[in-house]
Amino acid sequence: MPNHLLPLVTAELTATADPRAVAMAGALAAKYPDAARAVLFYGSCLREKNLDGLMLDFYLIVSDYPSAYGKSWLTRANRLIPPNVFPFEHQGLIAKYAVLSEADFARLNSPVADNVSVWARFAQPSRLLWAADDPARQRAIAAVAQAAPTLLSLARPMAEGQDDALSLWKIGFTLTYNAELRAEKKGRSLSIVDADPDRYRRFGEAALADGLPPSPPDAAVHWRRLQGRGKRLSLFRLAKASFTYAGGIDYLAWKINRHAGTAIEIKPWQRRWPLLGAITLLPRLFRGGAIR
Repeated sequence: MPNHLLPLVTAELTATADPRAVAMAGALAAKYPDAARAVLFYGSCLREKNLDGLMLDFYLIVSDYPSAYGKSWLTRANRLIPPNVFPFEHQGLIAKYAVLSEADFARLNSPVADNVSVWARFAQPSRLLWAADDPARQRAIAAVAQAAPTLLSLARPMAEGQDDALSLWKIGFTLTYNAELRAEKKGRSLSIVDADPDRYRRFGEAALADGLPPSPPDAAVHWRRLQGRGKRLSLFRLAKASFTYAGGIDYLAWKINRHAGTAIEIKPWQRRWPLLGAITLLPRLFRGGAIR
């Protein structure tokens, strides 16, 4: 079978990255010596030349959750509402990292995923900064290589005849942004493609040449389900992060202020009871359009 996309994904994942991010990925993997399989770097910091003062984004891929956590409620939480998210600091840099098993990472990049969270992110550029061994590296690459075809296959039935690669990308990202609680300004989904149209054209055309996965019989219904489930999952993950992520409510405020241009200040009582504090922010954020 022809495979035009896999070499592009492999080259992008294995391209050079900021040495400080590489060192941070290695240190993160070292925290989970019995479980770590791969560490991926993604998000807006991937495009930044100066990482000081920024919050880096990583995915830590583990063999399985018991190996990562032992017999812990964190194992159950990661299974029920993946991923778990934690803060991390290394050599003056700060980051958050999400934990997924190899099996969940592959599933959530594929068309069988019941939410957009993973494949919407890994259809965008990322770097594989650390792998335990070559099989772990190849499994991570294969999982990421599913993300773009998944997005494009679900976007195509909604495209109303716009079959060129860039149009499919823009439609797909617009739909995914409506399937999560997002803090970015309106139009952010389109600017992702406009920032590097050559990359998205090459990846899109390669995926189309390989043949996309089958689309669901009723794409509009499928997207409504993804959007409803995605927003509910965003709330559940927010609630879970109030227990797993130290300073999570301050990070939430920082991210919303950065992307939506707001000036939210967290009160002491909201830090003391972060779950209640986060919930009380939601009506204000919806009314102001800071999240959608």
